Formats: sequence, structure tokens, C-alpha cells
Amino acid sequence: MSTPVNPIPPGMHTITPHLVCKGAAAAIEFYKAAFGAVEVDRLAGPDGKLMHAMLRIGDSPLMLVDEFPDMMVRGPQTLGGTAVTIHLSVLDVDAAFQRATAAGGTVRMPVTDMFWGARYGLLVDPFGHLWSMATQVREVRPDQLAEAMKAQPPMDGCSPQV
Repeated sequence: MSTPVNPIPPGMHTITPHLVCKGAAAAIEFYKAAFGAVEVDRLAGPDGKLMHAMLRIGDSPLMLVDEFPDMMVRGPQTLGGTAVTIHLSVLDVDAAFQRATAAGGTVRMPVTDMFWGARYGLLVDPFGHLWSMATQVREVRPDQLAEAMKAQPPMDGCSPQV
């Protein structure tokens, strides 16, 4: 008799980002330096391109693969940008953001106190993926959000939607 298989493997979440990167091996090194990622596994094909890689950032898994244009697998650099933002909740956004930019991330929006009670910033990694980072610093009740948003100073064209 076979052992039942857990349909969701241990350590996985219901949703796990799976990034396509032009140069996935280099992306792994960036994510280690920028976000403290830990490499869980890596499977390279005969040509050295990564068919699959798994990292862990904090308690969350992150999968990566190299571009395979002949199979329509393309990353943001090839596509000219991304429509997705990957969000990191961190204990100290200022230190984490500094670490990520020192590793090569490009600031899209500097860390700023936001109306929803977080210190929040946006950066683009060297592979074209957009990352938001935040630390909640004060509680804002749902009934206070609309007024808090009106009181938020302008961000000079920088917003999470940019």
C-alpha cells in the first residue's frame, strides 16, 4: 500500500511567486544578497539554464526559472517591464531597503510613511521584477483609511501603481 501524498508539500503556501529571470543563477545570488534568500534547490538543464530553482525568503518560498523564449517563457527585461509587484513584509524596512539597493536594486519609490500605517518603498531588481517592502509602524482602522489617504502628502509622481 502506498503512503498518501500531501497535495500541498510542507513549507509551501497556497500562492507562491514563480519568477522568470534572464540569468536566473545571477538572480539567485542577487536575492541572497538583497533579501537574505536561502537556496533550497536548483535544477539546471544540459545547457546550464535553470529549469527550476527554489528559494526561501523568510517563511515564504520563491521559485525561479531562466527564460526560454522558444517556449514563450520570458522575463520582464525581455517583455519591457512587469505588471506584478512582489511584496515583502519586513521587521525594519529602512535596513532591508538599504540592503536591497546596496545589492543592486534600483529605487522606484524611497521608503516613506504611508497613510495605511506602514513605512513602504518600491525597488526594481536587476532582472526587472518590482518589489515593495514595508514595515507596519502604526495601526489605521478601516474607517480611518479614506481620511488618512486624503491627508497623505503628494509623492511627486511615485506611487505603488507606477
